Amino acid sequence: MRLIPLNSDELVEFPISGNGEEPMKCVSCPETAIYECVVCGKPLCPKHTHFRAVCTDCTKRKERLSYRIRTLNAAGEEETVRELVKVFWGEDEQLTFGRKFLVSSLPAYAAEVYKRVVGFVAFAPLGDALLVVALGVVPEYQNCGIGRRLIMQVKQEAGRLGKKKLLVSTSNDDLPALAFYQREGFQIFAVKPNVIAEKHGRVLAGIGGLPIRDELRMRRIL
Repeated sequence: MRLIPLNSDELVEFPISGNGEEPMKCVSCPETAIYECVVCGKPLCPKHTHFRAVCTDCTKRKERLSYRIRTLNAAGEEETVRELVKVFWGEDEQLTFGRKFLVSSLPAYAAEVYKRVVGFVAFAPLGDALLVVALGVVPEYQNCGIGRRLIMQVKQEAGRLGKKKLLVSTSNDDLPALAFYQREGFQIFAVKPNVIAEKHGRVLAGIGGLPIRDELRMRRIL
């Protein structure tokens, strides 16, 4: 796969669907959608996301649309990041690897479709590693390679900084994220029980009704 130089005006085509500007609502309730059905493309909130085995033919259903990857200037685009973070996590502050980060203040890359930011990844140095603090792609642009491209850009940045690995964490209920990161070469190396439940002061219901309790820490050796 060919990388686009940062800040390049060159566009590359990938399968994609949807062109809405506002956060999408779940097809089954008024909650904000953060996933899409891989079969029909309908938007889904965590409560109404379910896990099933799906054949390859049922995932080949995207139209084609151009997008590009660029640097996200936190000094001038904090509000764009805050809006995306609010859709996915409900708050700007993220707790990962025992540290708290304001996502909107971190360096980041963005995926852009006709000047609309449809996905981003924010990162921070952590020892000999580069930590992926937050990565999100709006539902109608999922399952077309944007997340992978964003991780590839972070990998390039880690190499430029002389880092030896990438780190990321996810909650125990977020099986789509867990599958995605494993496909991208990450491995689970630690589980921190009850970290997320303690942060919120209670056990929340997550994807498919799974209880959100634990932080799963992952790494990819470079």
